[in-house]
Amino acid sequence: MLLEGKSVVVTGGNSGIGEAIALAAAREGAKVVIDYVAHPDETKSLIEKIESSGGQAVSVRADVSKVEDLKNMVKTAVDAFGRLDVLVNNAGIETRTSVLDTTEADYDKVLAINLKSAFFGTQLAAKQFIEQGDGGTVVNISSVHEDWPMPGNTAYCVSKGGERMLARTAGVELGPHSIRVVNVCPGAVDTPINDETLEDPEKSKTLKNSIPLRRVAQPSQIAETVVFLASDRGSYITATSVVVDGGIMQGSVGL
Repeated sequence: MLLEGKSVVVTGGNSGIGEAIALAAAREGAKVVIDYVAHPDETKSLIEKIESSGGQAVSVRADVSKVEDLKNMVKTAVDAFGRLDVLVNNAGIETRTSVLDTTEADYDKVLAINLKSAFFGTQLAAKQFIEQGDGGTVVNISSVHEDWPMPGNTAYCVSKGGERMLARTAGVELGPHSIRVVNVCPGAVDTPINDETLEDPEKSKTLKNSIPLRRVAQPSQIAETVVFLASDRGSYITATSVVVDGGIMQGSVGL
């Protein structure tokens, strides 16, 4: 198994892509810490699902925009499993507002949950990795919009652009400690955040026609990429972004 015995923390781990990552990591032998801020019943059900399949998982309620909560999240992994090997910075939100309409509160919330959390999560995980002495991996769930503009969702794009440089710069800084930092950049994924589009026949058709593979991703497909990158098979990949988008960033070419 690709993650046998590894201790893995997944932020926002009880729904959508985060849930898929938690399940995939557990299937590959990881001991999983599921961070959440809402829906404790869903978190409990997810842990039961992992345990019923022979895996190990615990939960921690941590607001990733708060450094003290992030510290507690790392501590939970160490207390439960003796160490931390992989941090997946998955938690994220968007407001779908333009640069003209975004309020200060909107901006602060998006940047705190999407970028501040990834920055300080990386910092705290790296300190734990260094203390352990044998390296570790941070995987940030970024977006194609770290590089591809999305008018009408400016704060989100700014946060993802920041994650792009976080992976590059932190990956270079931390490489000598055998710590890897890499982004995964999904395109359109079948998660609740896209329900409005996918449930509208015309919008769904337009979206799928913009994707060369003519389909949106399933969360499990993003999760499998994360598992690969977190495993020894991805051990020479760092300070970069891996795009998993069905070609959508190039999809307008020739259409």
